Amino acid sequence: MNFPIVDTFEPVTVIGGGDSPPQDVAIAREIASICVAADSGAHLALELGIDLAAVIGDMDSISDAARAQIPAERFHQIAEQDSTDFDKALRNIRAPLVVAVGFTGGQIDHSLAALNTLVRRRDKMVVLLGQQDVVFLCPKTLHLPLPAGTRVSLFPMGPVSGCSSGLKWPIDGIEFAPGQRSGTSNQALGDVHLEFSAASMLCILPRSFIHLVAAQLQSVPAHARWPARVE
Repeated sequence: MNFPIVDTFEPVTVIGGGDSPPQDVAIAREIASICVAADSGAHLALELGIDLAAVIGDMDSISDAARAQIPAERFHQIAEQDSTDFDKALRNIRAPLVVAVGFTGGQIDHSLAALNTLVRRRDKMVVLLGQQDVVFLCPKTLHLPLPAGTRVSLFPMGPVSGCSSGLKWPIDGIEFAPGQRSGTSNQALGDVHLEFSAASMLCILPRSFIHLVAAQLQSVPAHARWPARVE
């Protein structure tokens, strides 16, 4: 049995090495005060004076100067190159929610890899905070109490269908799939309820809803969560 590196009943902020202004980290820490760095995400954490619970990754990007400022026992090197540092961090954290900053923006391949990791770690409740949006993997069922007119985008990472209430353009009966059909720039009419057939649908909302999303994801009951992916 593999034991998590960070095991807590509190939400956790994971800081990545991508572009992330200090205010994004501050917003994340309002929700999740325990902080973990994914490899070179430690650089930003140190600049902001954040005490890290752990640094997790292959350690190919962190500087010697940063290493010298963090206790050695908090470094957890995972040398394999088959996954990203974000994936390495997520699979070694057990927490009710992870707020991730520094994984969107910058290089597009890094952003795509982060979205792929949301699907790979489908059993985790994770929200990515970006410059304009928040992104998360939809559980089996989800309730979002949104103001009318809120942009609600749905993007499939695999074949998936579902049903909805409270959307201007309902998704019932639609077969979504990458390269075929997506559901971007829909609108909420008010409270939105979503149900999905597979752990493949990303939801994208304006970043101002980060606190609402964090609360709703933590309140998802066990039967509405996806099981861990079989490795």
